[in-house]
Amino acid sequence: MGTMNISLPDTLKTYVDDQVAERGFGTHSEYVRELIRKDQDRSRLRNLLLEGGTSAPGEPADAAYFDALRDRVRRHPASK
Repeated sequence: MGTMNISLPDTLKTYVDDQVAERGFGTHSEYVRELIRKDQDRSRLRNLLLEGGTSAPGEPADAAYFDALRDRVRRHPASK
């Protein structure tokens, strides 16, 4: 695992300290890793949304679509 040192203004350091204490993180590193993971997730979601926005239109998601989806989920072995 690599190491990274960062400098923060006192106001941000206080904020991080408070978040670590209030949200149950064991260390400042755990908090920063969680922020980075959330940023990665947000970036992936953004890319998926942009990809979907430029893709060809699909079938409408009407009541029949959701009925078929529910049936498929009910028949899936993991749902039992």
